[in-house]
Amino acid sequence: MSENKIIIQSSKGIPKLELKELIQYKDLFLLLAYRDYRVRYAQTFLGFFWAFIQPFATLLIFTIVFGKAANIDTGNIPYPLFAICGMAGWTFFAFVLSNSGNSIVGAQQMIQKIYFPKLIIPMAKAIVGFVDFGIAFIFIIIICIYYQFIPSSNIIFLPIFIIITIFAALTVGIWLSALTIRFRDFQHVVPFLVQFGLYATPIGYPAELVTNTLPKWASIIYFLNPMAGVVEGFRWSILGGDSPNEYSYISFGMIIILFTIGLFYFKKVEEIMADIV
Repeated sequence: MSENKIIIQSSKGIPKLELKELIQYKDLFLLLAYRDYRVRYAQTFLGFFWAFIQPFATLLIFTIVFGKAANIDTGNIPYPLFAICGMAGWTFFAFVLSNSGNSIVGAQQMIQKIYFPKLIIPMAKAIVGFVDFGIAFIFIIIICIYYQFIPSSNIIFLPIFIIITIFAALTVGIWLSALTIRFRDFQHVVPFLVQFGLYATPIGYPAELVTNTLPKWASIIYFLNPMAGVVEGFRWSILGGDSPNEYSYISFGMIIILFTIGLFYFKKVEEIMADIV
């Protein structure tokens, strides 16, 4: 009597990304995004208004510290407008950075019970971040109207930098969600990264202060920060002026490299995710 045998072998080499699965599970993706949005403002007195209060408070602090106390020179650009253009991309990036690390850990019950492409979990967090992204643009419009500032013709390139920002946020989301599974230390590292990145990114000051002060090798290290080039590109597309700093291309290259490697690393971790979560 012959017996049927099932042999399970672990995959070797480079894992297949199988990104088509994301389309097949689009309904679950939208459901998780909607759930995260509802949970974010659940049982809060001010509710959705927190999405306006937070960027306004940050902008006010930046204006007082950098615009008034440090007297940062922004040329003929009003400092609040200069700062909010830098904050627009960073606000979205910081939200994904803060929430993606624990996204897989928080969904461990679902991961252990059913199969689905786990990549949709950090991606759903990014969708919720679009709320902050949109509100930052509302602030930009209001401040432009207040100062009677007309955006430059470079604004046709703004969608490109928005896409780059999305990829930058997804990059950190993918990496942190995968790394936090194996190294729970990242739960404590992320708040520091958000605080450090706020000042290590040219949001409240122009990048020229760094490149004109530090030696070339230090400027290169500074622009290894993916958001450094993105923030410069945002300002250039809205406010005009000189083209983005030549070092900005280092940031764009880092985003492409880290995003590609991050997808493969996440897929590799996904194979054992249910066992170690």
